[in-house]
Amino acid sequence: MNRLLKLAIVGLVASCGGGNYSAPRELNNACAIAAERPAYMRAMKRTERKWGVPVHVQMATMYQESKFIGDARTPHQFALGVIPIGRQSSAFGYSQALDGTWEEYQRATRNRSARRDNIRDASDFMGWYMHGSQERLGLSKHDATSQYLAYHEGRGGFARGSHRQKAWLMRVAAQVGQRSEMYRQQLISCRRG
Repeated sequence: MNRLLKLAIVGLVASCGGGNYSAPRELNNACAIAAERPAYMRAMKRTERKWGVPVHVQMATMYQESKFIGDARTPHQFALGVIPIGRQSSAFGYSQALDGTWEEYQRATRNRSARRDNIRDASDFMGWYMHGSQERLGLSKHDATSQYLAYHEGRGGFARGSHRQKAWLMRVAAQVGQRSEMYRQQLISCRRG
């Protein structure tokens, strides 16, 4: 086999390994994320047009859930500190959607081929979920803090107020709200530039 053919085969095999699931380099800079990963911005803008969830709300939620890592999973749990007994939950991908909620999304949107490690699908899932939270709970799509609480606890948990007994979660949700505002301001400045 000649050298060129070998390189082509290696390249083809390497390309089948999947996408770049690593986090962007500058997670605290929305403009840098947009420049480094233009596909993220295209996906989130599409979701904003379709579902009305602002890009900065999606970004803040995705940062909190996965740090923009496409194949993120929850940590393993261990019995007796050493025996692996599975993961904390079925959450996976950019959006950290649970198996059951993802399947509900696939049925509702008739998108059976949607994947949690695909940025377009994960962003669309967030838009779909937050749109539903506005319809069922009256939450503004611009309110990243409340949307995050409903996203984390589920709409039923949020409606019951389960988040109010979790001081740590209330702190995290406030941080999501602050990050959303930071990203909003950054995105305004980089659009001008």
